[in-house]
Amino acid sequence: MTKLHLSIDDIHGAAVRLPNNPAPKEWLASDLSLGYVASYKPFNFVDGEGVRCSLYVSGCKFNCPGCYNKVAQNFHYGQPYTQELEERIIKDLAQPYVQGLTLLGGEPFLNTQVCLKLCRRVRAEFGHDKDIWSWTGYKWDELMQESADKLELLDLLDILIDGRFLEAEKDLTLQFRGSANQRIIDVPASLAAGQVKIWSKLVR
Repeated sequence: MTKLHLSIDDIHGAAVRLPNNPAPKEWLASDLSLGYVASYKPFNFVDGEGVRCSLYVSGCKFNCPGCYNKVAQNFHYGQPYTQELEERIIKDLAQPYVQGLTLLGGEPFLNTQVCLKLCRRVRAEFGHDKDIWSWTGYKWDELMQESADKLELLDLLDILIDGRFLEAEKDLTLQFRGSANQRIIDVPASLAAGQVKIWSKLVR
C-alpha cells in the first residue's frame, strides 16, 4: 500500500490560490492581445454609474481564482474588434440618456490596441460629456510603473476600479466591486495629486 504524504498546501491549495503577479512591463498588449472582444452590452445599469455601454475585451493573465468571467481570460475568445462594432458603440453612446462607456474583460490594459482606439474616438466625438470607466486587475501603483500604452489608456479614463479579485475578500454588498481590496479611483484627481483619490460618490 502506498503511503500518502499531503501537505497543508495540498489540502487547502484551492482556498489559498492567488492571482498572478506580473513584474513591471512583463505583460505587454503588443505581445498578448489578439484584438478580440468577448461581448458588447449596450444600455446596462450594472457596469458603473448611470446607463452605460460596456465593452468586454478578451484576454487576461491575472487568472484570479473565482473570476466571474473566466472564459474571457482567453485572448482568442469571442470575435475580432471591428470598425462596424466601433460605429455601433459610438451611435449607442450618442443617446442622451447614456452616461458613458465601460471597459471590462478580460483585461482592458492588456488589450490597449482596442481600448485606446475606442477611447480616443469617444474623446474626439464627445469630449468629457461621456465618462469612461474601466476595471483592471492592476493596482494603481503597478500601472504607474507600466508601459506607455497602459499609461495613455489610464489618462483617458474618468474612473478606474483597480486590483485583483480576491476570493478571501469577496463581498457582494460592495459598490461596483467584487472584493474589498479593490478601489473606485477618480483618475483625473489622482493623476493631478500624484496619489490615489477615491471616487467622491463611494457609498460602500
